Formats: sequence, C-alpha cells, structure tokens
Amino acid sequence: MLHTTRRLLAGPLLVAAIGAGLIIAPAAADAAGVAATVQVGRTLKLRSAPSLSARIVGQVRNQQRITIQCAITGTSVRGSVRTTNLWDRLSSGHYISHGYVRSTRGVARCANPSPQAVPVKTKTAPKSFYKLGTVHSADGKVNVRAGASTSAPVTGSLADGAKVNLVCGVVGEQVDGTVRSSTQWDRTSSATYVSHAYVTTPTLPLCPGASTPPTSSVTLTSAEFIAAAVPGAQLGWRQFGVPPSVTIAQAILESGWGRSSLASVDRNYFGIKCFNGVYGPLASGCHVYQTNECTKAGSCYATTATFRTYTVMANSFRDHGNFLKVNSRYQPAFSYTRNANLFIWNVWKAGYATDPNYYTKITGIMAANSLYAYDTWK
Repeated sequence: MLHTTRRLLAGPLLVAAIGAGLIIAPAAADAAGVAATVQVGRTLKLRSAPSLSARIVGQVRNQQRITIQCAITGTSVRGSVRTTNLWDRLSSGHYISHGYVRSTRGVARCANPSPQAVPVKTKTAPKSFYKLGTVHSADGKVNVRAGASTSAPVTGSLADGAKVNLVCGVVGEQVDGTVRSSTQWDRTSSATYVSHAYVTTPTLPLCPGASTPPTSSVTLTSAEFIAAAVPGAQLGWRQFGVPPSVTIAQAILESGWGRSSLASVDRNYFGIKCFNGVYGPLASGCHVYQTNECTKAGSCYATTATFRTYTVMANSFRDHGNFLKVNSRYQPAFSYTRNANLFIWNVWKAGYATDPNYYTKITGIMAANSLYAYDTWK
C-alpha cells in the first residue's frame, strides 16, 4: 500500500468524478473560466506545475473563491474533496490539486495534456509469455467470445476448473461472475476473450491500446455503506485486532464511500496491491489499471498498477487488518486495539499516509458517523 500521495488510485483516473466538479472531455480552455471554491483545513499551496514537487508560487485559503481555466493530469493527491491525479490551471497560470476544489460546473481538459506512453506494437506472444488462468464458475460453462462483450459471437466454452493461456487484459462489458464483478476481459493465446469475472490469474498486462474501466454506477447511501461494512470490519478486529471504527473510516476516506473503481468493480476499499502477481489468501486475484506517475520535475507519463480483487467486501476489510498486522512498522498501534483514536494515531505516525491531516480526517469521520458504536470488543 502506497503513501497517501501515491498509494491509492481510489479508482485510477476515475475518482475525480466523485462529488462536485466533474472533469469533462478535452477541449480548449474556457476563456471566462470556471468559478470554484477551495476546501482545505487551512491553506493550500499553489504550484508552478501539476506536481507536489513543483515550485511553490503562492497559497490559497479555505473557502477562497478561484477561477479555473482548465484541468491537466499530474501527481495523484488525496484531498479533502476527492482523490485524483487532476490539477486545475488557474487564471494566474499556476496549479492547484483538484482534490481540494469544488467547482460550479464541469472543467475542460487543457489543450495540451501530459505526455502519454507510446503503445508497443502488437506481436504474437511466444508461448513462454502466456499466463495460466483458472476458470471458476458456479454458473455452468463460461463462454469464450470473439470480443470483450456478452454480445460478441461465442467461439467456445470453458468448464469450471479449466486452464486457459492468457496474454493481456482489455476493458469491455461489465460482468457479474463467480470470482468478481469486472469490466476486464482476458485475451487468450488464440485472440479470443473470456470475462475476468470468472478467472483467477497471475498479473496480466493491459493489452496495447486498452483504456481505463468506467466507474461503476452502483452507489450506496452513507447508512447503507456503513451497514454493509460493519460485519467485515468487526470480523477483522476479531482476527487481527484493528478497531472496526478505524477500518470503516479508512474505507470511507480511501474509497470515497465505495464509489472508486477499485471498490465498485473489484471490492478493494484500501488500494492494496498485488506484489509480483501474489495476492495472498483473502483476495481472489489481481486487476491491472492504467494510471499516471510523475517525476520530481513534474513530467507525467502513463503506466500501470496492479491491485488485489475480492469476491466480497468483508474479505477486503479482513485483508486490510492482515496488511497492518504483518507489517512490523505498524506494530506499536496494536498496543491500542481497544482505543480507536490511539490506534489510528500510531498507524499514521508509522507512515501509513503523508497527509498531515490524515489522523484528523479519520477521527472526524468516526465521530461524524458514530462509528465508535461498532467497537464492540467482542
């Protein structure tokens, strides 16, 4: 799990759509600009480029009104409004993270976007480059199709337990399967497709030209999300010792109340990654997402990151507890398994997040939503 400014995609490239200030399709900058309001604890730094390492050129205060000309891709930032890698170019020519901004209407992309990685020319993959996947289906045989859609022609089928050679993943129609709900389809060695919703596999790269999955339209109210989160959070406490209120509050902050693509598609509420294709005993597989990384000089480029997928919400919450438990840096926190505030304080101080307001945000969520009531210590 990465630190706040680089750990969670929170739905890579997608979380910018949460809350006010949606980012619309690339277009020329609006000459009149878009009115917006800064939402930050105290003050927020203005930068010379869309990067946390760029030169500081000023600052804005909480609730200050600003005018946005357009938005551009830069360093991913977890703000008070959203987690996003989009930065707003102000009328002054300076930049501010869109993670701390609410705008009155959609913001157009700047005319000159950040550099994108050049796709590698497609070649027939040698057999040694195939990844072996396993089909898991409680719904009978899984259809193999000519395209990444349930409307594409059927070219064959695979039974539960069948092995299949896979090359890469593409974005297609969302499917609710036995393993997960996913928009990823896996391209086989014969150039056909099988839904990733029925397959477990080592890490697959994105196929050349594949795009980022759309955000799921499934949303829960705050009360519904908390009710769904409680069983897994309390089970995580019994197994690993993380207070339920802490787990639920971190899931709310890190997944945007479950609206991030990681959460809504793959039931990953904490951005836990796969490591060399290994996803541990509680996850069901790995999902490759396209994201952006930025150099210290502020130059950004497209890349990929691989995150764990889960069959049910509770397993993500349990894996979060396991992640903290097995990492020695967080061991001091486990002296306070019956004191939620001291527990998250020690997790934050150990380097879980670089956001200086992370502890305040988490405890604020716990208090505002009465999450302490779920710390039953049973």
